Amino acid sequence: MRNNIVHIGAGELTYEIRAIVEIAEKLKTLGIKTNMENIGDPVAKGEKIPDWIKQIVSDLVMKDCSYGYCATRGVLETREFLANLTNQRGKTQITPNDIIFFNGLGDAIHKVYGQLKREARVLGPSPTYSTHSSAEGAHAGQKPVTYRLDPDNNWFPDIDDMRLSVKYNPAISAILIINPDNPTGSVYPERILREIIAICKEYDLFLICDEIYHNLCYNGTATKPISDLIGDLPAISMKGISKEVPWPGARCGWIEVYNADKDPMFARYVQSILDSKMVEVCSTTLPQKAIPQILSHPEYPKYLEERRNRYENYSNIAYNLLKEVPGLKVNRTNGAFYMSVVFGKGLLNSKQSLEIENTEVKELVEGLVNKEGCETDKRFVYYLLASTGICVVPISSFCTEERGFRITLLELDEKEFTQIFMTIANAVTTYLGS
Repeated sequence: MRNNIVHIGAGELTYEIRAIVEIAEKLKTLGIKTNMENIGDPVAKGEKIPDWIKQIVSDLVMKDCSYGYCATRGVLETREFLANLTNQRGKTQITPNDIIFFNGLGDAIHKVYGQLKREARVLGPSPTYSTHSSAEGAHAGQKPVTYRLDPDNNWFPDIDDMRLSVKYNPAISAILIINPDNPTGSVYPERILREIIAICKEYDLFLICDEIYHNLCYNGTATKPISDLIGDLPAISMKGISKEVPWPGARCGWIEVYNADKDPMFARYVQSILDSKMVEVCSTTLPQKAIPQILSHPEYPKYLEERRNRYENYSNIAYNLLKEVPGLKVNRTNGAFYMSVVFGKGLLNSKQSLEIENTEVKELVEGLVNKEGCETDKRFVYYLLASTGICVVPISSFCTEERGFRITLLELDEKEFTQIFMTIANAVTTYLGS
């Protein structure tokens, strides 16, 4: 090309959660039966949407208004409904104009980072959800800046590491927390949230809190929405229906903005996010119109509780099967529907393997793992996929120095779910001993 047309941050746009699907698809053509445990889509794993939700959506489909544009911020009656949910808690108060809808939370994430000044950095967790780290790194044209989540302490944030990162990097302008967390399944208690808020106030930062899994906590844990705790701190909460309803195909997420009136610079930044949405006209209308009817339906609390109970049961099955495996650090999942497992330091190397019977599959995998720069946990993930058909995601792809894997708790058949984790336990033992 006459000129270099590649964005400075292009190298940070990675998403191993979906990238590994290409490898799984190749293995399918070679006769390998796969269990796709890589992506958090309950519907793809067979979860049935209740008829009463389908009825709400089908009724809206018959209304002409569902086919048109909506306001740039989103459908007004839906924003009024959501604002009222927040305001009923009696803490931070918002108006419908403090809510902006997007085409999925991924769209919101890219807008929130993309409208920051390039030199302004957002300190995020490590490991972290790939869309956040990729968007932050791409916006800045540099590697993401992170604080450590501690696998030896329930995957809670290392507050000392966070404070030092903020203190010695004046470019940091905000802190990101994901609560409940993806990829670790950790749920943060109030004391940790208050410590993070205190750091933000001390250093004049704003806070971003991804709360899309907020209503999926279990095992006796609970957490508070950030709006209950922030006081006058400028903050953004990210929410959506892709995991909770679940309706990921709706591509319907939103942000709630708190205390924009407390800081003129933060207010101008939020306005730039709205302006960027205005260029796109609006977000999808149909799912927005469905939200008040779904979330206020009398069957919804029971439906949500049934899903939480299933995830709680599965989290304990998975934990009990893996916790005694030598070489693994395992934390019980208490929120969302993921488990992140890491190997002890120095236990992985570039010579370990699992037996692969199919010659073509073996050649394919050996070609992948022998590529320069293949992380040791990605090597394990490829061998696990080829030898057992179980598709997980290497934890190194979540912007962390830890080495391990993330797996979902979404398999509906309990017998099959148990077999998957028994197989993983055996595979880890064999792999580390090879």
